[in-house]
Amino acid sequence: MLQMKKTREEILAALLEQGLLPLFYLDSKEESVETLSALYRAGVRVFEYTNRGPAALENFKHLIELKNRSMPDLHLGIGTIKSRSDAEKFIEAGADFLVAPIINPEVGKLAQAHGLLWIPGCMTPTEIDLAQQHGALLIKIFPANILGPDYIASIRELFPGQHFIPTGGVDLTAANIGAWFKAGVSAVGMGSKLISKTLIQEKDYVTLQENTKTVLQTIRENR
Repeated sequence: MLQMKKTREEILAALLEQGLLPLFYLDSKEESVETLSALYRAGVRVFEYTNRGPAALENFKHLIELKNRSMPDLHLGIGTIKSRSDAEKFIEAGADFLVAPIINPEVGKLAQAHGLLWIPGCMTPTEIDLAQQHGALLIKIFPANILGPDYIASIRELFPGQHFIPTGGVDLTAANIGAWFKAGVSAVGMGSKLISKTLIQEKDYVTLQENTKTVLQTIRENR
C-alpha cells in the first residue's frame, strides 16, 4: 500500500526530532535490507541511502518497496545526488528527500518543484548563503571532521534560524555528539562510524541495532 508523501517541512521536523541521519551504501541488496531493518528496529524513522555505487538505484528501489510494504512511517532519502539527472531517477524511484555533498542549484530547483526536502553540502559561509538562496531548509556541513564543532559555533550567528547537520567524522561518543549539539547543530549525520564495515562483514546486525539505540539515546541526552 502506497503512503501519501509527507511535505518537506514534515520530513524536516521528523529528522530534527530524531537528531540523527544514518547513511550508507552497500553493493549487496540483501545487506542493504538487513542494515536498514536493523536501524528501523532501533527506532530510526529518517534514513539516507547513498548513491555511491553501481547498484544504488536498483537497491534503492528495493528499499522503497520494503518501506511501502512494512515500514510505512519511514522517510527514505537518497544521498550523494550531484546532478539533475541523478535526482530525476531517484525522485521517480520514490525518494522522500535529497542529500548532496555539493550545491547544484538545478537539483535544488527540482526538489522544490516536487516539494521535496533538499539538503546540500557546504563548507564555507559563501556556500551556506548560496544554499539558502536556493531554498535549503537544512544544510549539511561537510566534511565535518575537517571543520569541527568550533566552526559551527563561529558561523551560526551569521545565519540565524538556519538548521545545520554535520556529516563525515561524527563519532559514537557522548563527548563528540555533545560537542556538536553544544555548537548549535540541529542533527548529526553518521555513516561508517555507525554502520561499520566490520559489523556488515560479520553480519552483526544485533550490535548495529544496539549501537544505534545508544546513539539515539545519547543524542536525546546531549542536545
